[in-house]
Amino acid sequence: MKQNIFFVFFILVVLLAACSGNGAKKLKIGDTVPTFTAEDIDGKHVSLANMKGKPVILRFWSTECKFCRADTPVFNNYYNRFKEKGLHIYYINTSQTKKEVRDFMKDLDVQFPVILDAEGELAKKYHVKLQPLTIVISPEHTLLAAILGGISNAELEDLIAKDL
Repeated sequence: MKQNIFFVFFILVVLLAACSGNGAKKLKIGDTVPTFTAEDIDGKHVSLANMKGKPVILRFWSTECKFCRADTPVFNNYYNRFKEKGLHIYYINTSQTKKEVRDFMKDLDVQFPVILDAEGELAKKYHVKLQPLTIVISPEHTLLAAILGGISNAELEDLIAKDL
């Protein structure tokens, strides 16, 4: 457990250090996360403000990512177990076409909403430089973790099970 926390902290420090100075405040564990509104791939409106009091996971990903293929079943399972308790998960894709994203969603039976961030606005708000990156947000909308690479069910349990 301590090694996982140290690893997450180390990755977050590396990610934050790599961010360019665009005037936006860099995120740290415990910071209030930027709010956003977006449209998912099916045209439904998504607003972080509407999810206050609920834990949220944002996953910045790519259809070509081996980690994304490997751990999408983990996210599907976690979402199906806890969506009735208020968990929100959103995959955010910044670089592929709608068709490529839909094919990925179908192949891996993605159970939760996917947002196309073609202009990279959400990625900028969250200082995403590398993918896959999982942003875990508390019910109070503070940053709990930013995890680069693949993620396991045990990591998700450690991070947000207490909030469900």
